[in-house]
Amino acid sequence: MGSISLKTKSKSNNLTAPGDVDLGAMIPIMTTTLATTTATITFSAIPQNYEHLQIRAIGRTNRANTTDVARITYNGNTGSVYSVHVLNGDGSATESFANTSQTYQQLYILGGANAGSNIFGTFISDILDYSNTNKNKTIRQLAGIDNNGSGVVALSSGLFQSTSAITSITINAIGSFVQYSSFALYGIKRAGA
Repeated sequence: MGSISLKTKSKSNNLTAPGDVDLGAMIPIMTTTLATTTATITFSAIPQNYEHLQIRAIGRTNRANTTDVARITYNGNTGSVYSVHVLNGDGSATESFANTSQTYQQLYILGGANAGSNIFGTFISDILDYSNTNKNKTIRQLAGIDNNGSGVVALSSGLFQSTSAITSITINAIGSFVQYSSFALYGIKRAGA
């Protein structure tokens, strides 16, 4: 059990620099697929020349649940500056809730150790205007898991109450992420870049 820290690599000749592609294009910034059980993923030294960020993940934890969650913080900030609003459903029931003044933003939905063999959950999380220093940051997410016919889908939104530009993102499992969990960070090209 450990942690992984990812930093931006050189972006020459591989269409990943902001000026290389059309407006609105999604540019891969950093990605990792776990070779071993890992508790923490950190995207650091995030470039500030995109409009928005997107995290795409396929994950499973070693915690004894069928479905599980992860926790995300920005810039290492663990103050009570996070809020979340969630709507989820499993095909027969729905649930909604909101939490404010949290010390992390919760990410839904990953597979847990009690899910079927090799069942992973997935989420896509958009971090809007991440480099804008005039506003708090808004996050929206779509997530789900299919556990051989049963499962859950979740829509959520969140707020990071900070006007600081986001330069690092840390994703923590409550237990640990298992081997083959995969995390990718993309930038969405800024207008005029």
